[in-house]
Amino acid sequence: MNKNDSSKLKNEQELLIADATALVGEYPKVPLTVDCALFGFEENELKVLLIRSDLEIYEGLWSLLGDNIKDNEELDDAANRILKERTGMDDVYLDQVRSFSRPDRHPGGRVITVAYCSLINIQHHQLKIHDHELHWHNVQSLTEMAFDHFEILTTCHKWLQKRIQEHPLGLNLLPDKFSLRELQNLYEAILNVRLDRRNFRKKFASMDLLIDVNEIEDDVPHRPGKLYKFNFEKYEKSKRKWVGIDF
Repeated sequence: MNKNDSSKLKNEQELLIADATALVGEYPKVPLTVDCALFGFEENELKVLLIRSDLEIYEGLWSLLGDNIKDNEELDDAANRILKERTGMDDVYLDQVRSFSRPDRHPGGRVITVAYCSLINIQHHQLKIHDHELHWHNVQSLTEMAFDHFEILTTCHKWLQKRIQEHPLGLNLLPDKFSLRELQNLYEAILNVRLDRRNFRKKFASMDLLIDVNEIEDDVPHRPGKLYKFNFEKYEKSKRKWVGIDF
């Protein structure tokens, strides 16, 4: 390609970009935000990290961790930035759940938000920022939140409930060695159900993914139970999914 052809091609590309820019300039301007539902397990309770809303119309109500997406950001990058700015944590894996676009979801006008979700071990992820009364709340204690955040929280909770029956992500919230009682408490807290003890243990025994470490609990206020480890290596090798498990 000679110099004239190269110059002509560059001019054509610039014209195409200008046309595309003009077209986008005619699109309606709708703000885009990210909201993060960060779940944690502590004291046999499923908790979510919330901040106090700073809008007068929602005085006294709690909201998820969120903010606007910058013009030069990918959605995932925005979610991680917002979480770090709000909490100081930068080692949390976030999954995108879905968008919320109801025209009246924000009192100031139309705002579309994309919800992200994560499940973490609260003891391993310490808050480094506490602005706006940032702290953990029992999910079951919440009934009303700012904006449509209760709807978003409920949707993310249902997403999480489905995920833990498909993948062993919840096991990361337990000690390296755990009892079947602790395992059941975890699933009951996340699924918000009471599970039959015998049926629950039979389900997990049938998966053949628990390793008996030949130890029992100590210093517990109930009859000590046997301790187990989850066989993550076997799970990874078999690529087994927990689809269809119904406790």
